[in-house]
Amino acid sequence: MTQRLEVEAALRAAAPHALVDTLHNLLTTVHRATAVRLFLTDYGGTVLRACEPSGHGGESLAVSDSPEGRALGSQEPREQQVPRGEAIDHHLPVTVRGDRIGVLTVRLPGERSTPEVLDELRYVADLLGREILVAERDTDVYQRARRASRLTLAAEMQWQLLPARAYTDARFALGAQLEPAYAVHGDNFDWTSDADELTLSVTNGMGEGIEASLLTNLAVNALRNARRAGVGLADQAALADQALYDHYRGAAHVSTLLLRIHLATGRVEAVDAGSPQMWRMRGKAIERVELDAQMPLGMFEESHYAPQGFTVAPGDRLIFVSDGVYETLSPPGERYAERALARAIHATSLLPAAMVPHALLRDVADYRDAESLDDALVLCLDWFGDGHC
Repeated sequence: MTQRLEVEAALRAAAPHALVDTLHNLLTTVHRATAVRLFLTDYGGTVLRACEPSGHGGESLAVSDSPEGRALGSQEPREQQVPRGEAIDHHLPVTVRGDRIGVLTVRLPGERSTPEVLDELRYVADLLGREILVAERDTDVYQRARRASRLTLAAEMQWQLLPARAYTDARFALGAQLEPAYAVHGDNFDWTSDADELTLSVTNGMGEGIEASLLTNLAVNALRNARRAGVGLADQAALADQALYDHYRGAAHVSTLLLRIHLATGRVEAVDAGSPQMWRMRGKAIERVELDAQMPLGMFEESHYAPQGFTVAPGDRLIFVSDGVYETLSPPGERYAERALARAIHATSLLPAAMVPHALLRDVADYRDAESLDDALVLCLDWFGDGHC
């Protein structure tokens, strides 16, 4: 316990940019580590980028084909024997409340690679993840390191607006992804939870580039402002609608799907204000959840919104997709939502919520026979219910 307190104190006292160097010095002293490296997941979720002391990304490793990537995917430590020696590399997932930040790799002598030491390293990796989230307020080191290429300005604005890409609670798990990751335009997701409720939104903004990002920024912040004022879901939509109309006078609007879920009962309030779709997998049955379509936010002055109700059951998976997903056409011209979307939801049924969006978006890209997608968003919600352990 004393060692853990010393590690925690040292990381908290470290300069924001120097967390890895501080950890290297600690683990060298305490466990005779000969190398300590941090790999961060990139914005596209396809590679792990080495976080170097310079603050710039170094080596890139494929998530799908590396021991580090397998540790990230399984969320379990992986061991790798170092060639020509007895040292062992320990790859430990760095994850905070379900958000898969990256992997910490620690090289130890073989005799130091005991279950007790591995347990300590798990604790260190967990602590490091939380400290990175705090440090990112004060340094760009970790933001720069995870970029496999330069973000467009529109994408920069969108990523800074987002919550984490994944979140896990005792009663639910969330995962979401935007594509193309380095040039996203108007799509967005948002969520927040408290003791009683989970509120989430999926937004499909019109337009491209900076204008689309500005429109979405206004919409999301208007929704947050109304939500934090404590008003109901319909009033949140109405106030955001008013803010957008006051600024754009109907020349631009935002399609949004809003949900508020009562955590104790699974009872859902939903406002469907536009194009994002919601699909449900219950057991082996997959179907689109049809809601009464209401006006997109900002299209008309003083639109009124009425929430609809339904209930999620333990074991339900909800999939939210923007039109960049369900409207995608195959080379012969068939819409993705006609048959392929249900097949893909079924094919990813065993994946955790954090991994589903990336898998679905890759399937959409394959469906249209392209390396990347137009603006597209997938959000996955797994509902465990109040009795989940």
